[in-house]
Amino acid sequence: MAYSSFLADRVEQRLRSKGLTEMKKMMGGLIFMVNEKMCVGIDIDKKTGMDRLMVRVGKASHEQLIFNKGSRAMDFTGRTMRGFLYVDPDGFDTEEDLDWWVEKALEFNRSI
Repeated sequence: MAYSSFLADRVEQRLRSKGLTEMKKMMGGLIFMVNEKMCVGIDIDKKTGMDRLMVRVGKASHEQLIFNKGSRAMDFTGRTMRGFLYVDPDGFDTEEDLDWWVEKALEFNRSI
């Protein structure tokens, strides 16, 4: 499995009442679709072997959110994908931090 089932459960619990429509194995991990749009993803960083969160925040929020604890540009293809961020475990280990990131993804999800 290329993602943590524990982290998958944590994310799913938060999205279940928020319009979660599907979970898809994709890009080597698991993507959570809300209102049929990509919202949050999880996988394991091949370089570090640690869990990683992928959060879709939109291009407008990208520049301000990239400076939060644990976040960095998503460069899945070797090129920065503006509007998407990776968040390392130190940015989502606490329940409050995970709640915060999921809410940022949901804010963008509601706007599209």
